[in-house]
Amino acid sequence: MSARLLYVMDPMCSWCWGFAPVIDALATRAGQSGVTLQLVVGGLRREREVLTEAGRTRILGHWQAVQASTGQAFDVDRGLPAGLIYDTEPACRALVAARQLDPQKAWPLARLIQQAFYCEGRDVSQAAELRRLAARAGLAETRFADAFDGQAAHSATQSDFNWVQDLGISGFPTLLAQRGGMSALLTNGYQPLERLEPLLARWLEHLASA
Repeated sequence: MSARLLYVMDPMCSWCWGFAPVIDALATRAGQSGVTLQLVVGGLRREREVLTEAGRTRILGHWQAVQASTGQAFDVDRGLPAGLIYDTEPACRALVAARQLDPQKAWPLARLIQQAFYCEGRDVSQAAELRRLAARAGLAETRFADAFDGQAAHSATQSDFNWVQDLGISGFPTLLAQRGGMSALLTNGYQPLERLEPLLARWLEHLASA
């Protein structure tokens, strides 16, 4: 029976950016046992108004705290560019569109979105920016644009949001190990690799012996 890691995240969640090296290592370890990584998008923030200066200051403070805790790099000087509408739905939908076109491209695209947002000061809520990053991830830009704008991606993104809400997941990153219909929670919230690697190893051992 197939097994997978379900990584519940939002590409515009700072703790998920801090967690990126950890999930990279865990996915590599799981992949050696034939366990795939699947992204589930969480819908961290859905806003329709331009981010205020007070809001920018508050969020950049969170970024600095994540950097201090995880060691991940953030460019707070260029971060959260002027005019940003901090709506994470488009970036989440970009990952869903990538997942529909080529599941193996979803995580590379997530990393590119995170890098652009946190280290390059790019506005990843914009469709044009997401198309550019999708092309860098190896997706055909026209096909990606069609999928991103299509009803299937809109519906699947909302389904992910609903699934996360129905499961009661309130924090990102969250990592589940799933086999069949059974899920094991590896973490809800950031944890360093040295804490999670033994948990994954025990689950993989159990999987091998089942």
